[in-house]
Amino acid sequence: MPIDDHEVAIAAAEAGAAVVRARYGNALGRVDKGGGDFATEADIAAEQAILAVLREHRPDDAITGEESGSTGPAAARRRWLVDPLCGILNYAARNPLVAVNVALHDAGSARAAASADPFTGETFWTGGQFSRVRRDRHDHPLTPSPDSALVDVNLDPPFDSHPARLLSAPGFTERFRPRVLSTTLALVWVATGQRASYVTYGSVRESVHFAAAIAICEAAGCVVTGVQGQPLHTGPGGLLVAADAATHAELRDLVIASWSPAA
Repeated sequence: MPIDDHEVAIAAAEAGAAVVRARYGNALGRVDKGGGDFATEADIAAEQAILAVLREHRPDDAITGEESGSTGPAAARRRWLVDPLCGILNYAARNPLVAVNVALHDAGSARAAASADPFTGETFWTGGQFSRVRRDRHDHPLTPSPDSALVDVNLDPPFDSHPARLLSAPGFTERFRPRVLSTTLALVWVATGQRASYVTYGSVRESVHFAAAIAICEAAGCVVTGVQGQPLHTGPGGLLVAADAATHAELRDLVIASWSPAA
């Protein structure tokens, strides 16, 4: 019996999460990627576990992996985007706030996605029409909420405008409480109601880091735009995701008011 794309995404993300969980806390060799970035043996092994699932169930699709690059037919309409360990600095410091992300783009549009939390056992997923979280093999709906007023701001470069300007903008701390998780798990949390909003500066187009979480938030009914409120993947690089339209409008205005092109 054919397996749906979202189930392939879930199986792949959970295969990667099992590797990440098993290797947590161990001494891991590093591969320097430049600019302060690096991969570990856990990233590479998790990606291989993910690719094995995708190649078994979708052998004709192309894949772009964070560590292995692009494989499969270059002109394929269907392409899987794989981030085997989002939050590597957290992980290397034995901070278990990470995500394993798998997304399918069909002709550039998200068709299915899964983001697994290796340490809670939760897998957030979408088949394109709605989003769910799977716990102990049971699926539950996601309900975005602005009530926490928590805004996660990504402080990892590169920046089109430095995010510190947003944090220090008049009115920001009077209305919102900033958080810095340093993994796209925080973006998924906008869909769950654990964050009111998420802001990042810099391009997210066809990003293995952001593709799964963006798809999950969109299907959950979050407001998802470019960082200045423009249509996604247009204008200045970045992403603004909010639980509702009112929160989105407030943050959009703060982003625009504090904007200054990075040097």
